[in-house]
Amino acid sequence: MTVCQEPEVLILDEPTTYLDISCQLDVLELIKELNTKLGITIIMVLHDLNMAARYSDYLYAIKDCSLCADGSPHEVITERELANIFRINAEVFKDTKNDCPYFIPLKTKIISEEIQNEKI
Repeated sequence: MTVCQEPEVLILDEPTTYLDISCQLDVLELIKELNTKLGITIIMVLHDLNMAARYSDYLYAIKDCSLCADGSPHEVITERELANIFRINAEVFKDTKNDCPYFIPLKTKIISEEIQNEKI
């Protein structure tokens, strides 16, 4: 119904929450199609950062109610930014099929720091 009203901007809050991976992909592919084929600007909140990196042209990262990083997925999804924003150690890779970064979390930075402090 919303799309029939031909909006210029569509704001979505966690459109893939509680969906299995297949349905998440279907929804995000549809959203991407609305953006590319109909020219609708999409603003959406996603907590799955790998999906956000894959389906977004631009990312904003918010921490403690403040903007702490913004830019392309390649600029925001970096080992340094993930450590600064989410306090995790992660390894970042490049998805060459979708031309986007993705990461695998290794452990929280907090735990890592605590372990190092105990060894000292």
